[in-house]
Amino acid sequence: MGKRGFLICIEGLDKSGKTTQSRLLVENLRGLGFDALYTSEPSDGEIGRFIERYILRRNRRIPIPAEALLFAADRVDHVEREIKPLLDEGKIVISDRYIYSSLAYQGASGLDLQWIMEINRMVPRPDLAIYLDVPVEVVMKRIQMGRRRTVMENLEVQTRVREIYLKLVEDGFLILVDGNRPIMEVAQDIQRIVLERLELSQRV
Repeated sequence: MGKRGFLICIEGLDKSGKTTQSRLLVENLRGLGFDALYTSEPSDGEIGRFIERYILRRNRRIPIPAEALLFAADRVDHVEREIKPLLDEGKIVISDRYIYSSLAYQGASGLDLQWIMEINRMVPRPDLAIYLDVPVEVVMKRIQMGRRRTVMENLEVQTRVREIYLKLVEDGFLILVDGNRPIMEVAQDIQRIVLERLELSQRV
């Protein structure tokens, strides 16, 4: 890798398996000798903790533009405080959610996608962005089995979110991986895609 870091994000609906796959990817890359680290959004910084407490765990949402601005602020903090220093050290950073979550979730609530991109202009685009596609009815069954549900974990929201993710795949921002398969089968596909992209980056 030399001194050039590599930023990967894994996106998907709630309960789509992205956290499991993000952590497996870190483990698999480390096993191959890469210096890989896991991180997630909302971050563990002050803004991220505020979002977790006052937005994700509430029964009602704040005005969507304010919500989008909070997520963008957390992302800038996340990048400056954690992601950028790691990339500067040449590490591979795997982020469980990143900018495309804002596009999908706040976009699903009616915000203009170009405006969401603009308020996230200060953060770097990932070198690779993967979308785990799982049918909405599957994630809803998983959500209903959980002990608690966030305000965004309902059928209507998740359906619109998936539509935006699929449009982002179509537009070339995300690479789709079928997440509705056995965990290790999905992990092998993700690892193959990542290794191919890492090899290409080393040639540049």
